[in-house]
Amino acid sequence: MRYRNTALFVLLAAVWGSAFVAIKAGVGSPDAPGYFFDAPVLFAAVRYDIAAVLMFAYVAWATDRWRPRGRTEWLAVAVGSAFIIAGYHALLFLGQRGTTSAAAAVIVSLSPVLTTAFARALLADERLSVLGLAGMGVGFLGVVVLSQPTPADIAASRFEALVFAAALCFALGSVLTRRLDTDLPIETMEAWSMAGGALLMHALSLALGETVSGAPPTDALVALGYLAVVASAAGFLVYFDLLGRLGAIEINLVSYVVPVFAALVGVLLLGERVDTPTAAGFLLVFAGFVIIKRRAIRAEIADSYWP
Repeated sequence: MRYRNTALFVLLAAVWGSAFVAIKAGVGSPDAPGYFFDAPVLFAAVRYDIAAVLMFAYVAWATDRWRPRGRTEWLAVAVGSAFIIAGYHALLFLGQRGTTSAAAAVIVSLSPVLTTAFARALLADERLSVLGLAGMGVGFLGVVVLSQPTPADIAASRFEALVFAAALCFALGSVLTRRLDTDLPIETMEAWSMAGGALLMHALSLALGETVSGAPPTDALVALGYLAVVASAAGFLVYFDLLGRLGAIEINLVSYVVPVFAALVGVLLLGERVDTPTAAGFLLVFAGFVIIKRRAIRAEIADSYWP
């Protein structure tokens, strides 16, 4: 069982890490625009159109609750749709037009640190010690080191700011849904959030005047299919399985393996470079997480390796 969990953990990190590369392949960069460069939000919306259909099929097969019931459960779906799916992915896809896959993955890996910050403010049972606050500061420093937001380079650093805003959206949505504390199965929650988030992103895409012309090239279709089927539908199924087996602390660690795979796949497929600020930023973000979660990690290690 331990080997199975390890293999699935590495697989999930590889799938979600390479998803950043697939996004980059679809949107491109200012120097080499991709098919969805002028329509990144539409790209994200279509991804979740497909993923939602697949997720609903799984919900119909695996659970006895295919839809939310009551005001609180529908509110949880609305929060997930707006923050975890629409807000996070629209900002992430916009930001990746001007930053590398590895840099985006490192910034997103700050989400567990940001989640802790929001939890402290919004959840009564969440508290941080002075050392925990220091850990948050170390994590934020990692993003500053990575993005280097100097006045002379503000045009480039705005893309990292968009990715950081995406991480903020995801963290806030995670805490708000936890505060609502419903009995809705997480698979059902994800399916409805994917569908609602896709609708919101289609509306935002129309408001932004996004358009694409001509038939999409093969690389754009492959990127879209990979994101929808592998990274979203299959990836979340692996995540749900591991969440039940490992718990929230251990599964959170996948956020810190994802950037490694994003960097490796980005170098191999897109010729991206991993510079010193990106590597230093990753180490600082990971150190911040370890400081904040030191007691929980120590408890997990003790439970796992001591009789």
